[in-house]
Amino acid sequence: MRLLVLGGSVFLSRAVAEEALARGHEVTCACRGRSGPVPKGATHRELDRTQPPPEALAAGAATYDAVVEVARQPSWVRAAVAAVPDAHWVFVSTVNVYADESTPGGTPASLPLREPVWDDVDLAADPDAYGPMKVACEAIVRDGAASASVVRPGLIAGPGDPTGRFTYWPARLAATTDHPTVLAPGDPEDVVQVIDVRDLAAWVVTLAERRTPGTFDGVGTPTALRDLLAAVAVGTAALGAGDALLRWVPAAELEARDVAPWSGDRSVPLWLPRPEHDGMLAHDPGPSIAAGLDLRPLADTARDTLAWLRATPDAPVTGLTLAEEAEILASLGPTAG
Repeated sequence: MRLLVLGGSVFLSRAVAEEALARGHEVTCACRGRSGPVPKGATHRELDRTQPPPEALAAGAATYDAVVEVARQPSWVRAAVAAVPDAHWVFVSTVNVYADESTPGGTPASLPLREPVWDDVDLAADPDAYGPMKVACEAIVRDGAASASVVRPGLIAGPGDPTGRFTYWPARLAATTDHPTVLAPGDPEDVVQVIDVRDLAAWVVTLAERRTPGTFDGVGTPTALRDLLAAVAVGTAALGAGDALLRWVPAAELEARDVAPWSGDRSVPLWLPRPEHDGMLAHDPGPSIAAGLDLRPLADTARDTLAWLRATPDAPVTGLTLAEEAEILASLGPTAG
């Protein structure tokens, strides 16, 4: 298979290129190359998508069997599809396209979409435009490509993660020697789900190989937060981390102390407001597994993420600092008993 990856130097798009190369495919990565090199063995075609027209795409359009696209800007996707219309496209979208984030067990067949935004929007000015732009991009791919797979990932985790969200937990549970009490957010039975970037990338390549049509959620197994943290503890223990004592702090107590959900400064990743986000990290992975998605244990993802963190000291990690966590725990007073 001759595969064009639009990107190829960072996280998911790089993992896709690496997986395709490992399977013996001919891979071209079209990107600026400023975020890092493309994988060894791939052809780098320099492409700055802010500068139309995309000659770098049109030059080799007839040679590609499949394209993997991860962009969010409708103009970028529109130009790329017009340049390479005859290939099978795998478009990586997001679960943020869904208008309903409260219903657990949702699938592409059951959940309504947000209204599309057809123009490029600066997310710094309007972060809520992310999902609607992806809705538009999906439609552009379906309408313009010979055939298409649309994959809607949830939270992607694993080595190389530029968001630092899941990464917070292996990093925190690896620091228990000096800080054994770990703030655990919300209700231990809150359901969350993550997908390892390598599992998602392998499945994207499989969809391209098989030219599988359809729309799928790229998600892991729905898991109680208590069990996810237990799996992270198993993974970090494999690299010598000590035992953690989880102290569950209700959402109201966190909100009262100005702790933010999800990501960013003074936040606790994987914690979401409930019940309005009960469905955001609780999609049904069944249809995707039936279409070839294979999921590794969460403990393996945590172990490998911690190994990557230790080898990459400047890797991003979002969330509470240890000092902030200690201050919050101290403000709660001693636990009962």
